Amino acid sequence: MTKHRSHSAAFKRQVAEEFLGGETLHALSQRHDISRQLIRIWVGKFEAGALDDDAQAAALIQEYEARIAALERMVGRQALEIELLKGALKHAPRPRSASSSVVTGPVASPSDEGAS
Repeated sequence: MTKHRSHSAAFKRQVAEEFLGGETLHALSQRHDISRQLIRIWVGKFEAGALDDDAQAAALIQEYEARIAALERMVGRQALEIELLKGALKHAPRPRSASSSVVTGPVASPSDEGAS
């Protein structure tokens, strides 16, 4: 089973330039131990300008901006939810004198009979 490797943009550019400079796919594939199909993909990206540092930086910035926008929407929804719950808590009926707990319930009144 082959190990997944990642290559830098500079390496991909170098291989694409070597191919466009006249090097054969077979020779590049053997020298760098990568598939010919991968070289074809890199050459296509190189010709489209996708291996430029500026293009990669722009794509990364766009990805980060989308993530930031999604997180801002999430924070806005949560802030709205908190305000709604605060308002509901203010208008919720409260017991007058008996203290109660979700865990224990209301305090039991003492009885006249002794526990046996």
